Amino acid sequence: MRILIILPNWLGDAVMATPAIELLSKYHPNAKFTFVGSFVSIEAIKHHPLCERAIVDDTKNSSNRLLATYKLAKELGEFDLCVSFRNQIYSSLLLKFTNSLVCIAKKSWHSMFLLSHTPKITSDKHLSKQYAELAMTSVDSWDRSTSNLKLYIEPKVQEKPTLGINAGATYGSAKRWYPERFAEVASEFSDRFNIIIFGGPNEVEMANEIEENLKNSNVTNYVNLAGKTTIEELCSNIGSCSLFITNDSGPMHVAAAYQVPSVAIFGPTKHKETCQWMNEKSKLVRHDMDCAPCMKRECPFKHHDCMKSISALEVIQAVKELDI
Repeated sequence: MRILIILPNWLGDAVMATPAIELLSKYHPNAKFTFVGSFVSIEAIKHHPLCERAIVDDTKNSSNRLLATYKLAKELGEFDLCVSFRNQIYSSLLLKFTNSLVCIAKKSWHSMFLLSHTPKITSDKHLSKQYAELAMTSVDSWDRSTSNLKLYIEPKVQEKPTLGINAGATYGSAKRWYPERFAEVASEFSDRFNIIIFGGPNEVEMANEIEENLKNSNVTNYVNLAGKTTIEELCSNIGSCSLFITNDSGPMHVAAAYQVPSVAIFGPTKHKETCQWMNEKSKLVRHDMDCAPCMKRECPFKHHDCMKSISALEVIQAVKELDI
C-alpha cells in the first residue's frame, strides 16, 4: 500500500507526527511511505524502515509555485492513501494533483474544496494526538491509543554520562530562556556529567555565551556543537544524553523520542499541546502569567516575564526531582 505523507515543516512538529506514522504502519501492515517535507523534517524522518522515497519540497522557491506543485505531484504519481500534516493550500493542491482517491488533511476552506477527507481536529489536546486523529480518519475503527515519539536514527554512545544543553528555539526569542542561566544549571551538575551545548546555525552566538560562562566557572568538561551538526548528527547526539535541559523546541521533542530524561522551560507557548510527549522522566518549568500563552515570536510587552521570572534554582530543583 503506497502512502504519501506531507510532513510538518518544523523539526519538533515532524517528530510529534511520528506516532501517527507508526499508527499508519500498524493499521496498514504492507505500507510503503513516501515523505514530502522541508529539508529539516525529511532529514529526521527519512530513516523510517518503511520509507520508499523522501523528497524535499522546494516548490516555494519556484517562480510559479502552482506549476511546480503540479509537476511534483505528477512525478510522485497516485497513492492508495495521502495524508497532509500541513494545513496549507499548496499541500492540499499537491494531494489533489496526484489524483489519489483518499486524501486527508485538517478541515480548512481549501482542503474541503479539494480533498476527500477533511476532519475537524480540535486543538484541545497534545499535537501528537491531533496528528494521530488526522491520520486515522479513513480507518473504520482504531483503539485511540497514541504511541511514543519514534526516530530511527541510532543514538551515539557516550563514554560518560552526558548533559545536553539546548538554549535555542527556532520559532523566536520569546521561547528562549537565558544563556547565563543555562550555564549556571550546567555548572551545578558538571561534576556528574560531561556537557554538550547544542544549537542551530543561527544559535551559535547564544551557545558561545554559554561556553564563556562555563569557562568563567572553571568548567572544562564540555563540547560546543552549535552550528556544527547535521540533523542526523543532532538527533544521534541528543539520543546519547543522560539528561537534557531545553527550551520548548525541536530538540526537546527529539529528546522525548529517545526517552532522555529532560527538563523543559516553557514561557509563551501552549505546554499542554507541545510538551514532551510520553517522556517518562520529564519535567516542565513554567509560571502562570496573565499574558501567556501569547504564542508570539517576541514578547509583545517587551518584559519577557514568562521566562525572566524563572530562576536557575528552579530548574536545578526540577533536575533533582527527576532522580537520575
